[in-house]
Amino acid sequence: MEDANILQVIETGAILGESPVWSVDEQVLYWIDIKAPALHRYDPATGRDEAWPVSQEIGSIVLRKGGGLVGGLRDGFAYLTPGVDRLEWIANPEPDHPESRLNDGRADRQGRFWAGSMHDPEGPPESYFEREPVGAFYRLDGDGSIHRMIDGVLVSNGLCWSPDGTRMYAADSPTRTIRTWNYDPETGDISHEEVFARLPDEPGRGTPDGAIVDAEGGLWVAEFRGSRITRFNPDGTEDRMVALPVSRPTCPMFGGPDLRTLYVTSAKIMLSTDELAREPLAGALFALDVGVAGLPEAAFPG
Repeated sequence: MEDANILQVIETGAILGESPVWSVDEQVLYWIDIKAPALHRYDPATGRDEAWPVSQEIGSIVLRKGGGLVGGLRDGFAYLTPGVDRLEWIANPEPDHPESRLNDGRADRQGRFWAGSMHDPEGPPESYFEREPVGAFYRLDGDGSIHRMIDGVLVSNGLCWSPDGTRMYAADSPTRTIRTWNYDPETGDISHEEVFARLPDEPGRGTPDGAIVDAEGGLWVAEFRGSRITRFNPDGTEDRMVALPVSRPTCPMFGGPDLRTLYVTSAKIMLSTDELAREPLAGALFALDVGVAGLPEAAFPG
């Protein structure tokens, strides 16, 4: 395992940092703290990280065409404007499951917003892996319609697409398995589910959390509790492992003027006082040089 070439550490102390998304137009990184809850905007030109409170837990964000963001929250999908303390609701895909919330999400190459739900009762944090597999992956189209696409999910994570948009990846973290589907860019439909890779259940390895695909088709996966980012080749074989100074990296995202900076969010959730003392950078945002470029994120058209 190679040491990370860390360009910068932004010590934000996030409880559960997640869902970084790079805005090419603004040259800033948006990201969230699910459990604060808060929306952040990091400007590498100034080194400033701004944060705005959100009225409920927010699991993921995507860019919105024309400005602003779309979020997946406890009560469904909504439009967000940085600095504005108001949510413009689109729809709730699970109105009958108040103890569930939307978690990991990302836009496909056409801007459709995919997000997965999970059972996560409000209150003190406990193991996400001991909850009920009642979640699902949903697709929000630009016309506001919501489509339930995958059922039986425990902890939804790892949504991303191949460079040409014809292959989708997603993970259900406790299974340690990353799956792939054929993806129809015209319709947003999926078919031919297969196992892409499994993270071994052995000391030092984590479970698959957020993921992103680089311009060469490599899949970068944050290993929660694994202190690393792992790159998989398009055939599912492990290519590289990059060690990080935190046990809970959560999600990678390529950014910067040339999309060659890999930003990685992290978390301090469920760490004991002693563990936090040994891990002072838990919850920080990291900027890495991994020697490869990413791809721009599509914006939601609605």
